[in-house]
Amino acid sequence: MLPTVVIANLLSSGAAARCGQLNIGDQIIAINGLSLVGLPLSTCQTYIRNTKTQTAVKFTVVPCPPVVEVKIKRPNTKYQLGFSVQNGVICSLLRGGIAERGGVRVGHRIIEINNQSVVAVPHEKIVNLLATSVGEILMKTMPTSMFRLLTGQENPIYI
Repeated sequence: MLPTVVIANLLSSGAAARCGQLNIGDQIIAINGLSLVGLPLSTCQTYIRNTKTQTAVKFTVVPCPPVVEVKIKRPNTKYQLGFSVQNGVICSLLRGGIAERGGVRVGHRIIEINNQSVVAVPHEKIVNLLATSVGEILMKTMPTSMFRLLTGQENPIYI
């Protein structure tokens, strides 16, 4: 994830939602050609607020849907999944491993394994579920920062 503004919510009556081109999870990397990458949040907020009087604003975004679906193909338990997890968050990834090939991403929170929610599941149970799964393992993940915003663990800052 880039160090930039992430859309956590859209006011349904606002211009951003009405344009139909912005989605929750998208990263705004520039406004009217001005890069926001790496800037402090307060600076980004100022730039965004300053567009309120403009009739047209060009956002450059990196689409990043909140939920990512990954498929890991594991023939049997002799094969390592190729990632480590701590409290539901993917901490590291074995380069070239089956998890990386399946689309697993570091920093994502696992929210579902094989159509079973693991949001409120203890760490040990998640590890056991992953360790014993074979065949096609379906996981749904999302960036941890987005998970925290959507579950109310962090409060979004509206601009």
